[in-house]
Amino acid sequence: MTNDPSEFNPEIRRARFQRLTIFEVSEGELDVLEKGSPDSIYLSIAIALLTMAVSLTATLFTAKLSQAAFTVFVVCVVVGYIGGIILLLLWRNSRHSVTTCSRTIRDRLPPEGVAQPLEKPEESGPSA
Repeated sequence: MTNDPSEFNPEIRRARFQRLTIFEVSEGELDVLEKGSPDSIYLSIAIALLTMAVSLTATLFTAKLSQAAFTVFVVCVVVGYIGGIILLLLWRNSRHSVTTCSRTIRDRLPPEGVAQPLEKPEESGPSA
């Protein structure tokens, strides 16, 4: 083994961008983007609960059940419908959070070809 440092230098390849757009993001917007959207979880669980409730409803109307089994099925049906509807409402209300945040950030960029005046930094010296 040799200790020659040039032996371990990797080849570095760089592809240049034709244009790079940089967006300024506030900390609150960054938090929204980091958390992501819980939409898919809400929707998946809502679909599962509603499917369970529908199948148990069909079972209630088509099968003869003992009193204890009937009670368990009714409780599961009610929980399935209520939980599914609540999760569907949560999904509907929260599905726009990341999209709205991204759109707000992108809307800060002026349209293509529109000239924008450069902002001058404020001088901290005494005004004369």
